[in-house]
Amino acid sequence: MSKLPQGSGAQARGNFSWAAPAVLILALGLLLGAPGMNPQSAPGAPGGATVLEMKIDREVEPVLAAYVKEGLENAAQRHAALVLITMDTPGGLSDAMREINAQIFSSPVPVAVYVSPAGARGASAGFFILLAADIAAMAPGTHAGSASPLMAIGALPVQIDDTLKRKILSDATAYLRSYAGHRGRNIVLAETAVTEAKAFTEKEALEGKLIDVVASSPEDLLRQLNGREITRFDGTRVKLELGQAAITPFELSARQRFLARIVEPDVFFVLLIFGVLGLYAEFTHPGLIAPGVIGGICLVLALYAMHLLPVNAAGVFLILLALALFILEAKFTSHGILAAGGIVAMLLGAVFLIRSPLTGGGVSLAIALAVTLPFAVLTIVLMRLVLRSRGWKQVTGREELIGLTGSVVTAIPGGGAEAAREGLVRVHGELWRAVAAQAVAEGARVRVVSVEGLTLQVEAAESKAG
Repeated sequence: MSKLPQGSGAQARGNFSWAAPAVLILALGLLLGAPGMNPQSAPGAPGGATVLEMKIDREVEPVLAAYVKEGLENAAQRHAALVLITMDTPGGLSDAMREINAQIFSSPVPVAVYVSPAGARGASAGFFILLAADIAAMAPGTHAGSASPLMAIGALPVQIDDTLKRKILSDATAYLRSYAGHRGRNIVLAETAVTEAKAFTEKEALEGKLIDVVASSPEDLLRQLNGREITRFDGTRVKLELGQAAITPFELSARQRFLARIVEPDVFFVLLIFGVLGLYAEFTHPGLIAPGVIGGICLVLALYAMHLLPVNAAGVFLILLALALFILEAKFTSHGILAAGGIVAMLLGAVFLIRSPLTGGGVSLAIALAVTLPFAVLTIVLMRLVLRSRGWKQVTGREELIGLTGSVVTAIPGGGAEAAREGLVRVHGELWRAVAAQAVAEGARVRVVSVEGLTLQVEAAESKAG
């Protein structure tokens, strides 16, 4: 069995064993220690009302739903006069949207959803959230709607028959009607956003009685709402007292920012590749520890993101095929053909891996290139090191003597391993007792065949060549 030179490997393993936790702690510190913690105890303005402001400025997903829930609970603890949710979203997951709406319906603090700033949109799931609010508002130059349900498996849209399509649309419109009527919205017009994928500018939404207010800024919105009496979802009437109101931001917590980052397609792809590469390095070079630890953590995080993202099986298979091609490139001489095929397969896998309305696209080409090329080089280099180590000669112990040549100091009678038939040979600068099947004269060159205790079994060096 091949054995690596002693010293360097043990030192490397020791360095990795303490370096791995340090790297992980540093990485988590950078991710979790950034500014933007939730202001759980920030006081409101003296003598004025408190308005807690949250932002929906990304795809609607479970992490965002948890953020909204925490924000509404925090507003209730503060006895805030209003929760202002500023929105700019392309949509997202239906389940997360329904969870957000349920929190808005049950919130003890009135909720205003405000599509802002200019150029923002409240599309798809965002449109449902907009109509669920106690006050629906939009800024000039914004739009909302296009709320038709979409189905996808991985990156491929699903072809559904008319019956299933009607069932999906019927469920979505019934859900919209179930609460839009309580808010006094125009149900007929709202349904067209689902059945016909219509979108509305702020003027069209106001004239069509889909929203309540058009405001140029959050301050303008509060000014228009001050003194207005609204009807909550449970039928109670509340008068908004927003004079001298102080807007207090409620940001994503460090944990939520970390989890939200993981479900981004680019980050998911990087975690997946790092996880595979780390475990591959550990399997090919056992005892390094750090690659296995980091790779395992990256794979677990990638599995968490995979649970939320629509991952296409074809993309995963292409990435696995790329790994196989890189390994074959290290084993066989293909003049770079296998490596090139692996690079193409991994790039295609990155492109096909994720694509859905939730993500607004998939893995960016820049990230795919930046990850694929180093991954290909490292995989090929690691495999070649493994294959080369298998051909290394043992450099310690008795086995190192096998195959070495030496000279006979005392003639070997030959014919067996009896003491009377032993001679002396000089191998590797040392004198050894030796026996041989055939007699060998003094001064002849011999080759070591095996080692038995402290006796070498030798043969004439010319006999093997002949």
